[in-house]
Amino acid sequence: MKRIALIAAALALVVVVLGAYVRLSDAGLGCPDWPGCYGRLTVPTATTAVTVANQEYPHRPVEAHKAWKEMIHRYAAGTLGLLVLALWIAAVRQRRESGHLLILATILAGVIVFQAMLGMWTVTLQLKPVVVMGHLLGGFTTLALLWWLTLSTRAEKHSSGFKIDGVILATLVGLLILVLQIALGGWTSSNYAAMACPDFPRCQTQWLPPMDFREGFVLWRGLGVNYEFGVLESPARTAIHFTHRIGALITSLYLSGFSIWLLLRSRNAAVRNMAGVVLTLLCVQVGLGISNVVFKLPLPVAVAHNAGAALLLLSLLATLFVLIRSRQAEA
Repeated sequence: MKRIALIAAALALVVVVLGAYVRLSDAGLGCPDWPGCYGRLTVPTATTAVTVANQEYPHRPVEAHKAWKEMIHRYAAGTLGLLVLALWIAAVRQRRESGHLLILATILAGVIVFQAMLGMWTVTLQLKPVVVMGHLLGGFTTLALLWWLTLSTRAEKHSSGFKIDGVILATLVGLLILVLQIALGGWTSSNYAAMACPDFPRCQTQWLPPMDFREGFVLWRGLGVNYEFGVLESPARTAIHFTHRIGALITSLYLSGFSIWLLLRSRNAAVRNMAGVVLTLLCVQVGLGISNVVFKLPLPVAVAHNAGAALLLLSLLATLFVLIRSRQAEA
């Protein structure tokens, strides 16, 4: 179970990064149907197959390079689903020794099923932003659960050296802030607002450019709308991007202060190490975010920014895990 969980967690990280790559390279509708691609298990490439596909889906002619990106992501996600199923079976077999792991594995299996549905709706609802953001959060939730399951197979417990309950609460607050910022990032990307502010630190050469927050944060706009490349006017996209920047500032201030406090106060080497990892990843993530604006959203940097968010989440979860184990050791 420990090996399966670790492999699945690693694959979940790959799936999250692949999802970001597909979204940022505008390949989210590379296959207009689900779960196949133009009614097939692979991308049609032969001349006859392409002709038939174009006849069946005249609104979405075959673009093989985009379709392959989407299908590779689906293959990886499908493999992850099989690993989660194997993990759940292993948890059932070991339920007498580790009942709490069965609960976690069952929740994980449910999330995977719902995540598959979100993947389908992403295509059938033509990249509706609230669905795309939900799909992103579902991927991060899957990754987080698999990482926690992997950590739960560890048995080490160490004393923290300070009152632990308040620190655990502070870590949970940090996780909440980070998750909200990840959601804002997903909303920014799904509404194609990443370049609404093309300069830094100001936005459109102003500190407070024209913004339409009411229009920018409408979650549901009905059915039958194709959201590819976005439907919002500039002020609404600017409001989204500006909010994401404010969220980045709040997240950076809180997590950096929290990490530095742990580095200075904790006598537990594991806690200090994780605090150092969080602080390092935070600095890298801020640098990637600024680079996205300065260098006009280069695809490798944008994908790395998504991967950085995932790694930051994992490091904060590991910090929380170490703190909880420390409390158990002191009990």
